[in-house]
Amino acid sequence: MRTLLPPAPGSAPANSDREQRVRELGRRIAAGQAAAGGGRTRVLEDRGMELLSRDPALKAALFRLVDVAPACSGPREVAAHLASLLGEVERPLAPVKAARRASLRPSTRYAVGSVAGIAVHRMAKRFIVGAGPAEAVPALQRLWTSGAATSVDLLGEATVTAAEADRYAQRCNEALRTLARAAANWPAQKTLEADSHGPIPRVNLSVKVTALTARVRAEAPELGIEDAKHRLRNLLRTAKAVGAHLHVDMESMDSRDLITELVIQLLNEPEFRDGPSAGIVLQAYLRDADEQLDRLLEGYAAAQRSLPLTIRLVKGAYWEHETVEARQNGWTPPVFEAKVESDRNFERLTRRLIAEKQLVRPAIASHNVRSIAHALAHAENHKDIEFQVLRGLGDDLQQALAGMDLRVRTYCPVGDLVAGMSYLVRRLLENTSNDSFLLSRSRGDDLDQLLAAP
Repeated sequence: MRTLLPPAPGSAPANSDREQRVRELGRRIAAGQAAAGGGRTRVLEDRGMELLSRDPALKAALFRLVDVAPACSGPREVAAHLASLLGEVERPLAPVKAARRASLRPSTRYAVGSVAGIAVHRMAKRFIVGAGPAEAVPALQRLWTSGAATSVDLLGEATVTAAEADRYAQRCNEALRTLARAAANWPAQKTLEADSHGPIPRVNLSVKVTALTARVRAEAPELGIEDAKHRLRNLLRTAKAVGAHLHVDMESMDSRDLITELVIQLLNEPEFRDGPSAGIVLQAYLRDADEQLDRLLEGYAAAQRSLPLTIRLVKGAYWEHETVEARQNGWTPPVFEAKVESDRNFERLTRRLIAEKQLVRPAIASHNVRSIAHALAHAENHKDIEFQVLRGLGDDLQQALAGMDLRVRTYCPVGDLVAGMSYLVRRLLENTSNDSFLLSRSRGDDLDQLLAAP
């Protein structure tokens, strides 16, 4: 495959002017985070996450409770599940033993189940902005007014029937129209609404192709492409009609080729040459991410669209799924197994995206201050780069970046708690990873070490 741009050279030496600039920016961003801070409740939640990260068995037990709690019939059933799951912890500390005893005791079972249920719902509300698009509008407007754009994700995992795919597509269509009507009345935000390419839509909806088709087959992506094409085409038409941006999420390797080819094929159709604004995700933890970027750039260049392609660069959220599946089948994992390798790849891909300024709007999605500072240090014009964070995890970072007059977008899940469980557990796993920048900062790790080149 032809490479449109050779991979950029490795990170600059630690004593270079560019690297010094990265560290200066990193310290400034970190200071903004610290000033933003969090309320007492957030501090307690973060402390709990830090403690969970020390005990994998306890973490697994409580995350399984998060997964089942919304489906329980009441507090007593929640308490029964909690007791069972805590009983699987091999060397429980005294508080864990006490919680299990209280979950089993008839006199306290209801109270324990009630508290556990409330805790799960509070955690979900940290991430999920509303049960539906209309209910989410007040939170989205508050973010906009504070200097942060948003990308809305309608929660729900892979579909198994055509009828489910049709319902998801209809929900997305309605969301685009609902959000467009609401956003028309929001105040002007110069930083969020334009770059050197031109206007940037106020409404941004993220969609999952695995929810638009039940025919996801890694060995036969063409089946899913044909099945999902008419649904995604209709969403592109709606986005164009209401002046919204449509962003296609990337998921596990099983669906990557399907998603990539589907997006390229549709954006090459003549009716979409002048809109809508559209984008896709690139996952830096994949070993072949450079080849994936080559394919996206080649396909998009051929379309000769009048608008740039927004590429959201992420580390990747399916690391455990990809590594476990590979080991079960005796394959080499498609993802880097050491965090430092993913971090290096993220920085290399960041430089490539910034260099492709004629074709690409780079969206750097990370909570790692080093990764963000690196992108800023390499960008010729800060107005032409966007930073994206997750609702509930990147709130302080969002405030810090907005305070620096940078374009920041918060990824906001919308939906009911049951539909959001898989998403919520992935986010909790991310926040309690021993390699997490957020967790390292909460532990008080040295900032200069965290800002060092990977």
